[in-house]
Amino acid sequence: MSIVIIGTGMAGYNLAREIRKSDAEVPLVLVTADSGEAYPKPALSNALIQGKQPDQIVSADAATMAERLNAVIHTHTRVLSIDSANRQLVTNQGNIPYGRLVLATGARPIRLPFKGDGADAILSVNDLEEYRFFRARVERAKRVAIIGPGLIGCEFANDLIVSGRKVEVIGPDPYPISTLLPETAGRALQAGLAEVGVRWHLGTVVEEISRTSDGLQLRLADGSTVTADVVLSAIGLKPDLTLATAMGLETNRGIVTDRQLQTSLPGVYALGDCLEVAGLNLPFVMPLMNAARALAKTLTGAETPLTYPAMPVSIKTPAHPIVVSPPARGAAGDWEIEQNDTGVRALFRSSQGELLGFTLTGSYVDEKGQLTRQVPPVLA
Repeated sequence: MSIVIIGTGMAGYNLAREIRKSDAEVPLVLVTADSGEAYPKPALSNALIQGKQPDQIVSADAATMAERLNAVIHTHTRVLSIDSANRQLVTNQGNIPYGRLVLATGARPIRLPFKGDGADAILSVNDLEEYRFFRARVERAKRVAIIGPGLIGCEFANDLIVSGRKVEVIGPDPYPISTLLPETAGRALQAGLAEVGVRWHLGTVVEEISRTSDGLQLRLADGSTVTADVVLSAIGLKPDLTLATAMGLETNRGIVTDRQLQTSLPGVYALGDCLEVAGLNLPFVMPLMNAARALAKTLTGAETPLTYPAMPVSIKTPAHPIVVSPPARGAAGDWEIEQNDTGVRALFRSSQGELLGFTLTGSYVDEKGQLTRQVPPVLA
């Protein structure tokens, strides 16, 4: 029977491509609640710098992808429930049977409640449709407030400031991307973005958003205010566990799987931002690509346990470029930091001197290849 993939984001389409490399004929079905356009999601946060309109990010529509993949793609089809006993999806367009099922349901923006009559004007960007709406609003905006100084917030801040808009970033963190970067590197990024015009409001939170004759006014906990035409929430993402929970699958941060990416229910797999394997939930492109290759082999008859090599993350902030290969959570060691006027090199070493992770900023990012070869794999 068919391999059915729920989701046509980067995870779903990359898995389908990898399956076709191994098996050109196995029945393949993809189901998506949206139009099924193929596009690289990371491009959403630097489309302005690239000079691209939303439609220019799209590489192919669903009909083209169906032809390329020799697959059936059900667009605008919402999965209402999964009947695992009878191996079928119950959707708003009818039932769809499956032999093996892959949940590539991605992640959803974290949304916080805010006081004020302007709270409903907050935008978030997690897919192309949301980006189209955001872009239409931004085209008419001169001032943008970004709630959240994490990776996505900083990438959007760089993209928007270069486009000539006034950008202010707000968050409780002591420095940008504090969950991923050592402080020296985060401070260097903060300074680099400040140099091109980004204003920072760190160590504080938004308490209220009000509509005024001059736009949206954000009242912060430190007593200050920010006025903007558009407010973007970039607080973070959380795996979409809706279907997995309804099916009774084991979940934690994400959908828990074994090394073959099989969930607690035989014949049901997970992939992408919703995946948690060996305690790891890694919402980045390289983990997704590695997992898609391994899962495609397993689904086409060559059972393949997932391994992750060292996978540095490049952060798209041209004002101050960053590459980070974080040490494993809980790893014992210390940061060795070198800094000059052009960047930061931060190396995380064990007490025996083994390189366990690194962060490179500014001019030091050219050392990425050399250092990547020295750090251990993320999942051996």
